[in-house]
Amino acid sequence: MSGTTDQFEGGCLCGAVRFIATGEPKGVYWCHCQSCRKHSGAPAAVFVALEHAAYTVTQGEITKFDSTPGRTRRGFCARCGSTLTCESAGLPTETHFYVGAFDRAGEFQPIRHVFAEEHLPWFPMGG
Repeated sequence: MSGTTDQFEGGCLCGAVRFIATGEPKGVYWCHCQSCRKHSGAPAAVFVALEHAAYTVTQGEITKFDSTPGRTRRGFCARCGSTLTCESAGLPTETHFYVGAFDRAGEFQPIRHVFAEEHLPWFPMGG
């Protein structure tokens, strides 16, 4: 990822929702909170943090669910159930996309862990 002209496309499993993100992400990180584990079905989630203005939904619609009313909204595809986003009242200008939603997910390298105190005891925390 280099420069602000990079474009990253992504979407859900069934293709009903598609989006394009432009520019450099604000960060890429592991999240170990229980809420992310429940939403993703994975032992940890990797997010790509973007400013709201840095992405556009080009097809379909991201359905939102208030997982913690007033604090956290989760986005997913209403057709196939793919987890797509997380928005926090604490970071009102950002949307966090699950890294797996990107077509070229391998280009995003997580650089830190958040809510590490909630990590599963068998999850490798190195890196």
